[in-house]
Amino acid sequence: MIILKSDREIEIMRQAGRISQMALDAVRKSVKPGVSTLELDMIAYDVIKSNGAIPAFLNYNGYPNSICASVDDEIVHGIPRADRILEEGQIISIDVGAIWGGYVGDNADTVGVGNISDEAKKLIEVTRNSFFAGLEFCKEGHRLGDVSAAIGDYAESRGYGVVKDYVGHGIGQQMHMEPSVPNYGKPGRGVRLNKGLTIAIEPMINIGTYKTKVMPDGWTVKTQDGSLSAHFEHTVAITDGEPILLTEL
Repeated sequence: MIILKSDREIEIMRQAGRISQMALDAVRKSVKPGVSTLELDMIAYDVIKSNGAIPAFLNYNGYPNSICASVDDEIVHGIPRADRILEEGQIISIDVGAIWGGYVGDNADTVGVGNISDEAKKLIEVTRNSFFAGLEFCKEGHRLGDVSAAIGDYAESRGYGVVKDYVGHGIGQQMHMEPSVPNYGKPGRGVRLNKGLTIAIEPMINIGTYKTKVMPDGWTVKTQDGSLSAHFEHTVAITDGEPILLTEL
């Protein structure tokens, strides 16, 4: 069941989203060679807690940390570890969530560790731009397939693989709600977008194949061919005008 949010609920979600964005910003600024992914996790935890919120990922279905930290060919759900030390030239996808006032904000970004290759820079740029290609259709009257198709078409037309096994989602009092938000699809299909719908749109784009594999830890998802992957996400509210990025300061 899809639950539309009132203006009051969206304002609460905006605060949850701002806290999640603050945590993501703090982590991004701390990414550099020699830092462990567990240190980044602790930074996000401190920002979320100091702003009166709860880390949305911590203990979610047994997940052990406050962020997902996915390096290079890891697509999503990379578990922070003290022995995972970032190295020059890597890229890292950071996914963060915060609960405030009973509602969830969820966002992600991919950044370089020091100097990165032009190939990696282009991947990150295409991933971010694919999100905004989809955002163009986040208006009343469009359908979810319009959003999904715009994301997938943007990335695939530039030669990238669009992950199909993992998708965006509705969001509100729970992190994962209806509807699912794929990063591929056909225009004119799916649910109609109405005011009050809140969704987490999160392109996961690979340099190579779209195919994935899950690591023995049961969480970390990698590209099947070992190619680099990038991830970008905002929580978005549909209004009677332009969409609102709830995870934006």
